[in-house]
Amino acid sequence: MADFRKSVVYQIYPKSFYDTNGDGLGDLKGVTEKLDYIKELGVDYIWMTPFFVSPQNDNGYDVEDYYNIDPRYGTMEDFEELSREADKRGIRLMLDMVFNHTSSRHEWFRKALEGDPKYKNYYIFKKGKENGGPPTNWESKFGGNAWEYVEKFDEYYLHLFDVSQPDLNWDNEEVRCEIQKVVKFWMAKGVKGFRFDVINLISKDKFEDDYEGDGRRFYTDGPNIHRYLQELNEATFGTDAEIITVGEMSSTTMENCYQYANEDGKELSMVFSFHHLKVDFMGNEKWVIVPFDFLKLKNILFDWQTHMAEHHAWNAVFWCNHDQPRVVSRFGNEKKYWKESAKMLAASIHCLRGTPYIYQGEELGMTNAGFTDISQYKDVESLNHFRILQEKGLSQENAYQILQIHSRDNSRTPMQWTAGENGGFTEGKPWIEVNKNCSTINARAELADDTSVFAFYKKLVQLRKDYDIIAYGTFEPKAEKNLSIFAYKRYYKGKELLVINNFYGIQTRWDAGEDLTAYECLLGNYDQQDTCGTEVVLKPYETMILYK
Repeated sequence: MADFRKSVVYQIYPKSFYDTNGDGLGDLKGVTEKLDYIKELGVDYIWMTPFFVSPQNDNGYDVEDYYNIDPRYGTMEDFEELSREADKRGIRLMLDMVFNHTSSRHEWFRKALEGDPKYKNYYIFKKGKENGGPPTNWESKFGGNAWEYVEKFDEYYLHLFDVSQPDLNWDNEEVRCEIQKVVKFWMAKGVKGFRFDVINLISKDKFEDDYEGDGRRFYTDGPNIHRYLQELNEATFGTDAEIITVGEMSSTTMENCYQYANEDGKELSMVFSFHHLKVDFMGNEKWVIVPFDFLKLKNILFDWQTHMAEHHAWNAVFWCNHDQPRVVSRFGNEKKYWKESAKMLAASIHCLRGTPYIYQGEELGMTNAGFTDISQYKDVESLNHFRILQEKGLSQENAYQILQIHSRDNSRTPMQWTAGENGGFTEGKPWIEVNKNCSTINARAELADDTSVFAFYKKLVQLRKDYDIIAYGTFEPKAEKNLSIFAYKRYYKGKELLVINNFYGIQTRWDAGEDLTAYECLLGNYDQQDTCGTEVVLKPYETMILYK
């Protein structure tokens, strides 16, 4: 049985990974062709974002058919081949399941709109207010009101995301049974991992106006969420001890996560929480430009590390995914200290307590897209907010600046395989432009360089396998009030691991309060470490992993 605590997961966004047929879209065969690359990195699981039949209004998170492969990505035979070839290399597949909502083109919703009462109850339809307005003032995650009017019924349906993504009614037992059937189907295909998209939103509470926020307090971590997850666990993945699960938790509380990811295994193996990735927001508003708050970042990570451990619960630890900007652009320095900051950020997260996730291209140090024209953007959220920002009075120039920092398309540009045309991603026209820096940042170049960002990630993955302290050790924060250093210790069976990271491009000193000469350096991003007694001098964006 695989131990998820000693495992590392590699996330693939298939659409942007590797194209084998020249249509400009990545495909399942492309993942199969690159399995040796993934094996070289040393990871244990591949998590793939949805490749099911979909109109692609939200890049596959609007599922039309949970049981079939979208022809753009290939066939069921392609998936089965991928599964076999991954298994040969000791790699397991984790699928991304979107169960809060479906596509409006899903058969269930089409039947609902036809007036079939059975399927209408699969979704959340409500009468509007007496004045004819929507049932509540809740805001969609993608902008605008979260309710869409259907004249035929004189009712509105709920869509917390795009209008083409109606929310499922999980209070309907028939819906929950349908979801169970989907999970069992893919389990029968040999799938050994599931990531559940925004899963903590499935239990809606009161449908009333929110005068304090955007409505999320009425549908986040709802009253039946734990019962529904336990039910799903018992009926499906909980019957196979080898399956690991992770829940994407939108605006969750840590207290709920103690239950979601408790070691009793009644719900999920682990959770994604995003509080640490809102430190460059203004409140919950991400469409702004503010410097990231380092102390806040550190305090959030320390808080989650400490309290999840106290409650025997498990975190996924990560910087990047398909919804987040590239971390080296976000918290590092993509210019002068690109390589150093990319490595530092990797070490800082990979030695935490939790299962690390690497997003495609992160292991190469890929950066934000740098798009300068709205025609280059494809993400529905970005397109909506480009319009909304200007409606709020921002200039087009300022709106572009915000998109360049926060757009989800920053992470969705194609994987950079070579320095050649389209970064070696496709022989056709890519569905979204390839980052121009593929000439210098690409897999071919990094695989040939034992000092590359890729080589560093490979070493980090191996450290987790070689040193039990990283997987199982307790956690202790260090340098909590230091304005530039992120440091912590891990303890396990008489051994100690001290991880020290300088988050800025300026040399800094730190007194560790103990004799550092007693440690050996397992890994660092500079050739020499400057330690003397209790004091360490950290170069710009320096990281060191010390062990005794």
